[in-house]
Amino acid sequence: MNKRSFFSFILVIAVFAGCSQEQESPTKVGNIASIDSLIQDAVDKEHIPGAVIRLQQGDSVLHFKAYGFAQKYRYGMEELKNPEPMQVEHLFDLASLTKVFATTFGIMVLNDRGQLSLNDPVSDYLEGFKRESRQEITIRHLLTHSSGLPQWFPLYYLASNKEERLEAISGMPLEWKVGKGRHYSDLGFMILGDVIERVSGQTLDEFLQQEFYGMLNLSKTVFNPLDKGFSKIAATSHGNPFEKRMVYDDDFGYRVDVDPESWDGWREYTLKGEVNDGNSWYANGGVAGHAGLFSTAEELQVMINLLLHEGRHRGEQVISKAVIDTFLTKDRFGNGLGWAMDKGFIAAEGTPEGTFGHTGFTGTNVVVIPEENLSIIFLTNRQNSGLQKNGTYFNLKTLRQQIITAVMNSTDSTKMRNDD
Repeated sequence: MNKRSFFSFILVIAVFAGCSQEQESPTKVGNIASIDSLIQDAVDKEHIPGAVIRLQQGDSVLHFKAYGFAQKYRYGMEELKNPEPMQVEHLFDLASLTKVFATTFGIMVLNDRGQLSLNDPVSDYLEGFKRESRQEITIRHLLTHSSGLPQWFPLYYLASNKEERLEAISGMPLEWKVGKGRHYSDLGFMILGDVIERVSGQTLDEFLQQEFYGMLNLSKTVFNPLDKGFSKIAATSHGNPFEKRMVYDDDFGYRVDVDPESWDGWREYTLKGEVNDGNSWYANGGVAGHAGLFSTAEELQVMINLLLHEGRHRGEQVISKAVIDTFLTKDRFGNGLGWAMDKGFIAAEGTPEGTFGHTGFTGTNVVVIPEENLSIIFLTNRQNSGLQKNGTYFNLKTLRQQIITAVMNSTDSTKMRNDD
C-alpha cells in the first residue's frame, strides 16, 4: 500500500471509528496503537511525566490523547502523593514555539498589511540598531537566524525589564557577519518582538490578542496565564537548574562573560504557569519574542489549519496566501522564515518536501506535512521529571522521530490493523 493510500485508509476508518480523547483505551487505527505504545513507554520509564498528542489530517482528528501527569514532582524532586493527571485541555509552556506561534505570525500579519517589509533594516524601527555594525540587519535576517547576533546570553545579569534588555542587546558585538550563516538566536527573536511592538504601538501580547488570536477565537493562547486566571497548566522545571549551569559552567553550552555571583535571582520552586525561560521571565516580564507563550494542542491546531488553508479561517482571509507561501518557502539555509524546514532539526526524516515545524525546550514540538494535509502536535512537560545524571533533560528527538516514522510508515493493511 502506498503512502497516500495509507492516509486515505486512516481517514476513512477514523471517520467511522472516532478518535480517543480519553485516558483509557487507545484508538486502534493504523499505527495509532504503536504511537500510544511509544509515548506510554516514555511515561512508564519516567523520561517524561506526561504528554498530549494530536494527529489531524484535513478536518479529521485521527488521534487526540493525554498521557501521564501534568505535574508529578514538586521542588526537590519529591513525588506528589496525588499527581495531577494530564488532560488534553492543559496549557503548556511552549518555549521556542513562541517564535513561530507568536512572533512569526505577528510579523506575517504586519507584512500582509504593508506595515513592514521583510527587507526593511531593523534600524528603521529600533534606534539602537543604527550602529554601524548592525545597520545591515533586516527583518529577514532575524527571521532566518542570520543576523549575526549572539545565540544566547543571560540578559537578566544586565537587565531587569525589556527596555534595559533591548539596550543590552543593542550594545552587544555581533558574533558573525550579517547574512553569512544561520546561527539560531533567541536574541534575534526578542528583537523581532520589539519591532512588532514599535510598529503596532502595542505590547507584543496585546497586539497578538487583538489582531491575531482574537480573530481566530483563541482564548487559551496567552502569555502569563496565571495573571489571566488559568490553573490547568502543565508544570515544567524546578527553578532554572539547566540555565544556571549554562551560566556557571563554561563547558556546558555557551560561554558567557559575566560574574555568576553578581546576580542571584534564581527561582527556587516548581514552575507552573511561569515561563521556564530565564530571559523571558527575569528580563521581559514573561512576554518576549522568543519564549513565554502558553497554549493547548487544540488551539495550536487552529493556527496550523490557517497555514494549511491558505490563510483562511471560517471563510475569512486572515493572512494572504502570498505571505504564507513566502514564509514557508525554503531559504538558502534550508528553512522557511521563522519556521524550520530542516528535517533533522524537527526530527521529521522521511517526510515529503515542504514539511515544516518547530521545537520548544520545555518538550514541545509540531510537525506539519502540507503534502498530506497532516499535522502532528506533540507536547510534553519533560522538565518536571528533573535533570538526568548528565545534567540535561531527557532528549526527545528519537521519540519524536519514532512518532513521525509511525505516522508515515506505509505497510500492508493486515499489518496496520491492531487487535484490541
